[in-house]
Amino acid sequence: QVHLVESGGGLVQAGGSLRLSCAASGSIFSINVMGWYRQAPGKQRELVALIVGGDRTTYVDSVKGRFTISRDNTKNTVYLQMNSLKPEDTGVYYCNLRQLSQIYWGQGTQVTVSS
Repeated sequence: QVHLVESGGGLVQAGGSLRLSCAASGSIFSINVMGWYRQAPGKQRELVALIVGGDRTTYVDSVKGRFTISRDNTKNTVYLQMNSLKPEDTGVYYCNLRQLSQIYWGQGTQVTVSS
């Protein structure tokens, strides 16, 4: 079993920054995909960023150039550095891990960006 715990959310003014962390524990294999999704009120959950291995990354267009995903495989932790935040970035951010055809989710962390 895998357990994901997110941290780092909060309230920030537009233009500010936040760094989210997600620590994975349990049966973690070296070959996996970790990522961040978000869900705004009244909207579907959407992909924000993915990282495969240590350096292959994918971002949704709306966050390119502002967000950076990274991971520390020694700590089984993935990060999301969010800069130049906008009110439309508000939502619950969920950590996601995919391995061996299994998908795991964290409990989510709230990010609120005020205008």
